[in-house]
Amino acid sequence: MYKSIPGTRDILPDEVFLWQEVEDISRGVFARYNYKECRPPLIEEAALFDRSLGESSEIVQKQMFLIKNKEELYCLRPEATASIIRAYIENSLDKTKGFLKLYYMGPMFRLERPQKGRLRQFYHIGCEAIGSEAPELDAEVIALADNLLKSFSIDNYTLKINSLGCSKDRSGLTEGLRDALKPELSNLCEDCHLRFKKNILRILDCKNESCRKVIEKINISDRHLCPECKEHFSLVKFGLDNLGICYEITPRLVRGLDYYTRTVFEISHQDLGSQDALGAGGRYDNLVKELGGPQLGAVGFAFGVERLLLVTKLEGRKAAGEKLVYAISLGDKAKAHSQKLLANLRRNGITCDTDYENKSLKGAMRKANDLKARLVLILGEDELRDNTVTLKDMLSGQQKQVLRDKLIEEIGKAIC
Repeated sequence: MYKSIPGTRDILPDEVFLWQEVEDISRGVFARYNYKECRPPLIEEAALFDRSLGESSEIVQKQMFLIKNKEELYCLRPEATASIIRAYIENSLDKTKGFLKLYYMGPMFRLERPQKGRLRQFYHIGCEAIGSEAPELDAEVIALADNLLKSFSIDNYTLKINSLGCSKDRSGLTEGLRDALKPELSNLCEDCHLRFKKNILRILDCKNESCRKVIEKINISDRHLCPECKEHFSLVKFGLDNLGICYEITPRLVRGLDYYTRTVFEISHQDLGSQDALGAGGRYDNLVKELGGPQLGAVGFAFGVERLLLVTKLEGRKAAGEKLVYAISLGDKAKAHSQKLLANLRRNGITCDTDYENKSLKGAMRKANDLKARLVLILGEDELRDNTVTLKDMLSGQQKQVLRDKLIEEIGKAIC
């Protein structure tokens, strides 16, 4: 028997309702902030992520699903920001649209050890606002993330924010960390030894307990920020205060991807354990230019859908059966009439189905009940003779004869 690949999972019909609700809520919230959907491909050139994420990033080194095709090296996308920016540049949206707000939903792929809320094929809902360096935009994007979580009926989350500063500031932070961590190298894990050489900021994000103890002893402040970046971060905080968004300033907060500059943020939830991030994001003012476009500021975030579903209080859409009309035909002649009847109901926007297993009336009624059908239509010899349908309300148990030309009207009254 074949089984799903480790780190992937089937999203079955009973679960899909909750996924669809989260997606529909997201589309509504994004629309209110004037974001437009973008759907980049699942497969990209591997070099796109080498360049955008940084060759020393953990994703590039360990986690990309690579596909070799003759002389070309492709990969399944590990995240969407680089793909969105590639699409923005390739399609000349900087020239035709200028400042643009885009959102996306879909699967990402990382070759890592599967664990709670962390899969090899996982889903992101995220957005990118491209074409502005305004701190007010950072505040709006963070407020959008907060609005989404509230709309998902999620509470008890923590918003952490920080500023990495510009490229020069980030270099200063890196050198300061190198000086502080060098005497502690023997207390760091093997991965952090490599990070010390290639991407020292990633040490701040290590979950190893011994590394955490070392990091907690380091005094990290905003000393590395230049005056312009300090002012930018002050205006971001002012914007969040003005919007009533609660946050914690977390000087040790960094993002694992090399393209981040200035504002970074993460939203965590206590119920997720050690891997507690619901989502994260930040500003990346150099990425558009690094990928071949003009110098444009940009900011965005992504939520992991699987993680959202672990903590949401949404119960999902009500079962599809709550508006299902189920037809039961008694005899071959009734089946032919029922076929046309169902086609007419569907043309009028009514969800309906029928028995294709040749069950008895009793068996078909049990099937309708299992499907949680709201109404059952029974069509037999008497109904054919009188040009009627027996309409049974599965909630009240009451049934009545309805003229066929009044059927859509009666169904509308029952399931409106």
